[in-house]
Amino acid sequence: MPKQRPPRDVMVDLTIGHWIARLTYVAAKLKLADLLKDGPRTVEQLATAASVQAPALYRVLRALASVGIFAETKGRRFKLTPLAATLQTGIQGSLHAWTLMINEKYVWDSWEELLHGVKTREIPFVKAHGVMPFEYLERHPEDLAVFGESMTSLSGTENPAIASAYNFSKIETLVDVGGGHGSLLATILRANPNLHGVLFDQASVIARAQQDHYVTAAGISERCTLKAGSFFEEVPAGGDAYIMKYILHDWNDEQAVNILRNCRAAMTEKGRILIVDNVIPPGNDRSWGKLVDIQMLVIGGRERTKKEFAAMLVEAGLKLRRIVPTACALSIVEAVRA
Repeated sequence: MPKQRPPRDVMVDLTIGHWIARLTYVAAKLKLADLLKDGPRTVEQLATAASVQAPALYRVLRALASVGIFAETKGRRFKLTPLAATLQTGIQGSLHAWTLMINEKYVWDSWEELLHGVKTREIPFVKAHGVMPFEYLERHPEDLAVFGESMTSLSGTENPAIASAYNFSKIETLVDVGGGHGSLLATILRANPNLHGVLFDQASVIARAQQDHYVTAAGISERCTLKAGSFFEEVPAGGDAYIMKYILHDWNDEQAVNILRNCRAAMTEKGRILIVDNVIPPGNDRSWGKLVDIQMLVIGGRERTKKEFAAMLVEAGLKLRRIVPTACALSIVEAVRA
């Protein structure tokens, strides 16, 4: 049996988690994983390629190697490890953009206001930046681009899990509300050749989606309609299912109910709503959703329990039909008219 570490040692490791986070950010920013994709290189070679100082880079890589991200071999050479490989760009399952986004200064600045938010109920992100997150991103196109890439990188494993967990075969028209560039919708359409999809998002997002490969691909584009608008005002009518992934968790209950009511008003008589989010489990076990919930607290949203979803749906004139687990951390909350 492995020896259990003293609580004090475990707590020290937890308190310095931001050290490792910043190290991964530096590695992603310098694209070190890309520089090592063809095999080990010396720290001097890496420093030259990345235009940084070799002595400092060695210390960074040595620290990363101590937690399994990269590995040092003879002659101050470094190589990829399975963890480090996820930081490569342009590969399936890449976490490069996610590592950049979640560690960018504007995100850290908002987390610095977490204590203020806990004391006052003010949204920490607004305290730090003066505007809500999506308004901030629209004003900062470079951050918006990385944010979009980061969401797509997470979707690489999530979307197939969602598409296979739910039976979409009996749906004729599926409306993806706030569907971004359409990666989820395209995955579902590809798995269901008789399904028609509607991608709905803000005009600026739809403009970018029209240039992306997801909904413009052969076999998908002819079965997918793109529409622009605000889901706080209305959503495209006539769908017999409305899916929302990572949408309701961005907003408080009042705003989320508004979105749900708009979907209810737009869907067919026997339509359904599919909410793809974390469903917070009871108990004390470690949960991705419980940690993501603090990120949502920082930006003004929240993750929800089954009971909280059910209450919110009732307020919107809907009822919880069932919760469908998937092979990823997300669940599909299915709702119908009450």
